[in-house]
Amino acid sequence: MLQWQAEHVCSADQKSLTREILTRLGDKWTMLVVSTLAAGPQRFGSLLAQINGLSHRMLTVTLRALERDGLVSRTAYAEVPPRVEYELTPLGGTLIEIVGTVIDWVDGHQGEVRENRAAFDA
Repeated sequence: MLQWQAEHVCSADQKSLTREILTRLGDKWTMLVVSTLAAGPQRFGSLLAQINGLSHRMLTVTLRALERDGLVSRTAYAEVPPRVEYELTPLGGTLIEIVGTVIDWVDGHQGEVRENRAAFDA
């Protein structure tokens, strides 16, 4: 790891933006929400239905955090009944390539990880 990267990630400063963003991206739901929104704008209920195990509250918390960071936009339409859609911003769209890279890495190393887990658990 490059020294400057280690300094950002390992900083004792809990307010480090690098650390905050990495924590958010590594949480249980963020990347699932981002990946689901990659297909295009989604309503809250649609997101909830597509992401198994995600509670109403956690979806709300996750969407608000992503919106605060400028990764997701929320559009409320003046209709009856009210309609709200969420979509990735251009900044949020840049995460899709990163997610794809991680998925490719997992696909390429599944066997090795499984073998290591089996050896560790034995």
